[in-house]
Amino acid sequence: MEYIMELSDSTLAVLKNFSGINQNILVRSGNTIKTISEARNVLATAVVGENFSQDFGVYDLNEFIGVLNLVDKPNLQFEDESVRISDSSGRSKVKYFFSAEETLTTPQKDITMPSADVSFTLDNDTLNKLKRAASTLGHSEVSITGQDGVLSLSVVDSQNMTSNAFSIDVDGTYPDGAVFNFILSINNLKMLPGDYEVQISSKLISQFSNKEVDLKYWIALEKTSTFGV
Repeated sequence: MEYIMELSDSTLAVLKNFSGINQNILVRSGNTIKTISEARNVLATAVVGENFSQDFGVYDLNEFIGVLNLVDKPNLQFEDESVRISDSSGRSKVKYFFSAEETLTTPQKDITMPSADVSFTLDNDTLNKLKRAASTLGHSEVSITGQDGVLSLSVVDSQNMTSNAFSIDVDGTYPDGAVFNFILSINNLKMLPGDYEVQISSKLISQFSNKEVDLKYWIALEKTSTFGV
């Protein structure tokens, strides 16, 4: 049975973002898209406006997005083993074949976020500053520490205490008396632009929830992270 749908710009943006986490994807039927990195240290889910009628796998997500961009306002006509992508006029068409599930890296289960030890809001401007500082200084990590109710997000080389560092303070919450140094890899911060509510657990997992749309990322902390009360 064939099913036709128009793909929105916002869903295209999610797919493009997810391609930076993993080059392949398995989209399940329904309106939730999930991806997980090959190292299984980044998991992302997005609830989108479309309701997909069937599961389908894409081995090269960047190629698939490129195909979608060949036409304006792509209309997707699903078949058993492929999808026919056409423009709004129906004159331009591409037939794209799906990939088998066993060739793809897929999330095996959802993450239940443990109780958060640290919480704060990360706005888009702050995230961009951290990424620019990492690029400028040649560092690959963000260190999250707290003092007197203020959190410091620092771009550092955690293996070299005398390396140059960039830090920016944000308001946050954490237990009184807690001493911690949570380390995140900059390379894992591949979120769509936006403001995020961030929760970090001493069990070495963090959750980034977009404040505007139903989009979440779970990112593993580096094993060099420390936490004590």
